[in-house]
Amino acid sequence: MANMAQAVRMALHYGEKHLGVTDVFGEDVGPPLGGVFTATQGLKTAWNTPLDERGIIGTAMGIAYAGGRPVCEIQFCDYAFNVLDMFKLAGNQRWASGGGYDMPIVVMTPNGAGIRGSLYHSHSFESWASRLAGWKIVMPSSALDAYGLVLAAIKDPNPVLVLLPKALLRARDTRLIPGEPADADELSRMIDAPIGDRTEWEPNWPELEDHTVKIGTAELVREGTFGTVISYGRLLPLCAQAADELATAHHRTFDVIDLRSIFPYDWDMISRSVLKTGRVLIVNEDTEVTNFGEHLLRRIVDEHFYDLSVRPRTLMGKHVPGIGMNQNYELNSVPQLGDIRSALWDLATEAT
Repeated sequence: MANMAQAVRMALHYGEKHLGVTDVFGEDVGPPLGGVFTATQGLKTAWNTPLDERGIIGTAMGIAYAGGRPVCEIQFCDYAFNVLDMFKLAGNQRWASGGGYDMPIVVMTPNGAGIRGSLYHSHSFESWASRLAGWKIVMPSSALDAYGLVLAAIKDPNPVLVLLPKALLRARDTRLIPGEPADADELSRMIDAPIGDRTEWEPNWPELEDHTVKIGTAELVREGTFGTVISYGRLLPLCAQAADELATAHHRTFDVIDLRSIFPYDWDMISRSVLKTGRVLIVNEDTEVTNFGEHLLRRIVDEHFYDLSVRPRTLMGKHVPGIGMNQNYELNSVPQLGDIRSALWDLATEAT
């Protein structure tokens, strides 16, 4: 049962072997490290770049223009701010050419808090990314979805940003990726590079199969009647846990929607759930001013105002410049399990 980093690595290997991936590159992406979180170990096409985000995105665009299918990485999403103008250019290309020039680049980057990464390694980028017209933006909350979303991103003719919640990159899924061995230790022996000298090491890849998660499709991970919870990435498992606890202790059940795609997103699933429950909570760890959750809240109010039983609400990160390394700063900067549990209880018990 793979963790998320292993799932990404296997998806990239499948992409090299079956989907025409020509290059996987970025800072420390190639040997010997294979990425800060080991998500690119053992890949045939992986190579290292200078510490230059603009060079990485520019190179990816050039490879795509030349007919390649590149996957690149910005080592932490905090440094994606260095290339906002280039993201805009990449997003423009298919539109400006009337579909004449595809831009099949995949940009991966770790996102969010949860590892005490302090000011330069703890930002969330999805709200900024949602404003990049022409891009598709995805964020998995499980290893299987990471595998499927990376495959979908590789196949897409548009630029796709894959935001990987760094706090979940070592989290194992309870479900198997098609073709992976059931024994986690066996998988590790096959595809994890040894500590120390790796000059002679090569991975023994399992015979992986296609498992594509269509971009723009959410997943209903819990079902209930007392409210709708919309989340993604790192906080989705905490939302599911809080919903389970309230169902067990108080018999209050909730629809928990894993959005999976920030854009395009699955409005149909959101709309059906709101119509059913009449109560909505949107949860993410990005800062609370001009947060993507506010867009969802606005649309829910616009289209379902008279279907709501109580006011819709959000639970988001504090609007602070960065997250301090001290654990207390991090715990009080982004929503935690207790915050989500309390918000769900308030949602379910507010009188109409």
